[in-house]
Formats: sequence, structure tokens, C-alpha cells
Amino acid sequence: MSDMFEKGLAKRKATLGAEYVEKNLAAADDFTRPFQEAMTEWCWGFGWGDEVIDVKTRSMMNLAMIGALGKMHEWEIHLKGAITNGVSVEEIRAIIHVVGIYCGVPQSLECFRVARRVLEAEGLL
Repeated sequence: MSDMFEKGLAKRKATLGAEYVEKNLAAADDFTRPFQEAMTEWCWGFGWGDEVIDVKTRSMMNLAMIGALGKMHEWEIHLKGAITNGVSVEEIRAIIHVVGIYCGVPQSLECFRVARRVLEAEGLL
């Protein structure tokens, strides 16, 4: 494995949790493994490995962008990571407000539904 992959793997585990990441990598087969490896190297090694933007800010950016795209499964995963990276409940709410302003009320409602489920499970609501 490359240094960028190793850097990405460490960043991915730090944000999403080692158990989650190891489960995904273990489930990869010949069909999906190349993507898992490339995503770990590119997204997490190159993207998240760039120290110019701190992890909390990067998590907040991801919630806004993924929320805008309406990819709620990924939004939930990154919401859990954002909490790990220090994003507060108030900041999560403000991000969802921005999603509502720029992407519409229905999308912000989806974000609130997922956020409530996650925040309740984490004991934050």
C-alpha cells in the first residue's frame, strides 16, 4: 500500500471509526476493492490528509455538500464523523439551515430527520 493510502486509512478511521472502516474494507471483493482503495487514498489521504483545513471545518463542509446532494446514507455516516470531529449540535442545526436555504425545505427536512435519529442515539438530544 502507498503512503497516501496509509495516511488516508488513518484519517478515515479517526473520523468514521476503526470498526466501521475495517468492516467496509473486509466486505470489499474483487469488484469493489479497487474503489475502496482509491477512495481511501484519494478522498481520505489526499483530501482529508491536507492539513490546511482542520477536520472540524472539513466535516462541516462535507455535511453541507453531501446534504445538498441529498445523499442521506453518506450524510448520516459523515454526521457521526462530524460529531467525532467536534461539530456541535448547534453547528449541525446551522448547517441544515444553510442546506434548506440553498437546496430547499424538503432537503433540510431530510437532514433534520437523520440528524435527530443520530443525535438521539448519541445522547445529544
